[in-house]
Amino acid sequence: MIYRPIGATGMSAGIIGLGAEHLDNKPCTTVEEVIHTALDHGVNIIDVFMPGQEVRQNIGRALAGRRDKVLIQGHICSTDINQQYDISRDLPTIKKYFENLLRDLKTDYIDFGMLFFIDTEKHFAEVFEGDALPYALELKQKGHVRAFGASSHNPVIARKIVETGLVDLLMFSLNPAFDMASADTYVLDYLAKEKAMDYEKKRDPDRAVLYRICEQRGVAITVMKALGAGKLISPQHTPFTRPLTVTQCIHYALTRPAVVSVLPGCCTREQMLNVLYYLEAGEDEKDYSAVLRDYQGSMKGSCVYCNHCQPCPVAINIADVIKYLDIASLDKNNIPPSVLSHYRTLEYSADTCTACGSCEERCPFSVPVIAKMQEAASLFGKSSQC
Repeated sequence: MIYRPIGATGMSAGIIGLGAEHLDNKPCTTVEEVIHTALDHGVNIIDVFMPGQEVRQNIGRALAGRRDKVLIQGHICSTDINQQYDISRDLPTIKKYFENLLRDLKTDYIDFGMLFFIDTEKHFAEVFEGDALPYALELKQKGHVRAFGASSHNPVIARKIVETGLVDLLMFSLNPAFDMASADTYVLDYLAKEKAMDYEKKRDPDRAVLYRICEQRGVAITVMKALGAGKLISPQHTPFTRPLTVTQCIHYALTRPAVVSVLPGCCTREQMLNVLYYLEAGEDEKDYSAVLRDYQGSMKGSCVYCNHCQPCPVAINIADVIKYLDIASLDKNNIPPSVLSHYRTLEYSADTCTACGSCEERCPFSVPVIAKMQEAASLFGKSSQC
């Protein structure tokens, strides 16, 4: 397993995690088998948003004796009013379900208290101007929550959450199809449309900016819906001309700025192992660029960090250089120290580019790599490693 730091929390998450949603209504033996398989392979982050008591208790049993090995995302405001998954901003109800979460998991703390499902301005106001936030702050003060996070499917609202400065972690719906959907599209229904839909052939700028702002501010992203609820890997339902593989979907998410972990939902040991295969896959198996190229459109000229431009004759990690440049370009007068630090640890920096053009010949998206290297060299200066 590869681990990535979660902002300034002092915690690190494996790049593969587990979304526990599909363990709901499964027998305890299945829950234990899936979770034990995950933990035995180095998975150390699990999302538990489900409010049902049985699934929470089954997860608690599966974690017995191993609680300290796992980072839990536990959601504040997730309820099951009338025995259905629901959202509540009512303080007594919020308290009831969060306290039940602690009790059912047999723990006295949750690593990330996730402010649940903030997708609209109304949701934002209810949480950040209502009772949920003070309650969350109280939980942290008492040691029942180690750090704060939030979950969202809307890049504009998610950016607003990040800019409050109150969260360390954002759980966000992220995959190549969603990244081509406009911010006003309800992405949870997006892939349910017919394949003949008027598909937007571009990356939505709001999403690209969100990922960069998260990186800039040290807010980590954990990814939900990386497989588009299975539609991206289905020949019948993919919006692309061909399905992606599980490995390609995971790799796409992990190459976005600020992403620390992808949390696919698994309900069998075989599914968990299929996800974990990513750790063994070769670079050719991870390459998603050909599928995206089919829907290139206005993505032309925009780097998707796919590394198809490699190898560089002078060994520059081109995708990383452009990624750091994209983040720094948000505010060139106030480049985050972490971005400068990451850039300066590169073995070969942009100023070593010879402008040979081999990268531009191979790039599927016609990125002006030479100009990007020149811009990065001017902005960052010479790497201390060179």
